[in-house]
Amino acid sequence: MRLTVIGTGYLGATHAACMAELGHEVLGVDVDPDKIAALQSGSVPFYEPGLAELIAEHVASGRLRFTTSYRQAAAFAEVHFSCVGTPQLPDGQGADLRYVDAVIESLAPYLDRPALVVGKSTVPVGTAARLSGRLAELAPAGARVRLAWNPEFLREGFAIEDTLRPDRLVIGFDDGDSASEPLLREVYRPLLDAGVPLVVTDFPTAELAKTSANAFLATKISFINAMAEVCEAAGADVAQLSAALSYDTRIGGRFLHAGVGFGGGCLPKDIRAFRTRAEELGVGRALAFLDEVDAINLRRRDRVMELAAELLPGGLSGRRVAVWGCAFKPDSDDIRDSPALDLAGRLHQAGASVSVYDPHAMDNARKLRPELDYGTGPLESAQGAELILHLTEWRDFRELDPRAVAEVVARPQIVDGRNVLDRDGWRAAGWTFRSLGRQ
Repeated sequence: MRLTVIGTGYLGATHAACMAELGHEVLGVDVDPDKIAALQSGSVPFYEPGLAELIAEHVASGRLRFTTSYRQAAAFAEVHFSCVGTPQLPDGQGADLRYVDAVIESLAPYLDRPALVVGKSTVPVGTAARLSGRLAELAPAGARVRLAWNPEFLREGFAIEDTLRPDRLVIGFDDGDSASEPLLREVYRPLLDAGVPLVVTDFPTAELAKTSANAFLATKISFINAMAEVCEAAGADVAQLSAALSYDTRIGGRFLHAGVGFGGGCLPKDIRAFRTRAEELGVGRALAFLDEVDAINLRRRDRVMELAAELLPGGLSGRRVAVWGCAFKPDSDDIRDSPALDLAGRLHQAGASVSVYDPHAMDNARKLRPELDYGTGPLESAQGAELILHLTEWRDFRELDPRAVAEVVARPQIVDGRNVLDRDGWRAAGWTFRSLGRQ
């Protein structure tokens, strides 16, 4: 089947490559000609394990091509996936839908035959119904152009796996639309044949399936981080508490790992947009708890700053601090709302001399925080440091020998902001070792 994927950022590039992997002929569309040229040459402007190779393979096979032309996209396929971003509004907490709207405004005027536009972006509930009306209004084919909502559930670092072997597919259709479901079943036939569950529903339920999932995950992370605060006050160990809770099958252990908190381009802005939309719908009290989820998350960063101040008495000004990690999570170069980079910036503002290292996110970090120093490796960044902050849990850092690190620092002190380092091993090597929610 022929498909287009509009928007070739993280979501769109992944979806386009994976649809080609499923055997479809795919045309990726983006308004950025430089990005299109890079992708057409097999180059990916961000890091996602395996994606560059997958794109290069299918560009070479001819199943994946790219263009800046909406006219070409409309002529190419009957099914069009919209995969653009929905960032937080710069002057508020809600979602900025300008890119989602732009897809409809740009594509619809060229749709002069029956077509299906499939939204995958994370949007406030009610968006799909509005876009459906606008699509029918603008398209020459009118009501023969339909909309479906099929939210993505990708984890950065596992995007290919989550697209080709998802936990579930959720697709929302407009009332009375009987033609679109068979079409999307054909698109996803290999996944459905492999047993992937499919939830067929209406527009608002499909939209809420994504926003509520992100809200639940954020709540679970903030819950265990709140327990970390209690553990520190009570002398308990949050890692052991997490283990005890994880054996309860009603709770489980996933996303129950205390640390410096979540970041990235999804959870923080999505819970704020969800809260804002609930207020608009008159049910703000139902999601008022998300304000505290957000606050707990941000307090974890404050706690790391407190630990840094405790370990460097006399003030941070002029003190050399190494920060291990820039990305908001490992196996990604995404620095959006990264706790690691935010803390590096705070330390710099407090007068510290900060040296940062990350295996893949350095280029992005330099653009956002050019005032920081950047090392060529974890040991080089730690040279002469009085304190190391471990803030992104890359395997590279977990596998370091603490004795080797001790040879290059000025003072063997480390804060494990992710609770993944071998505490006993580091202490045995002579380190002052602090972490979140543990003694």
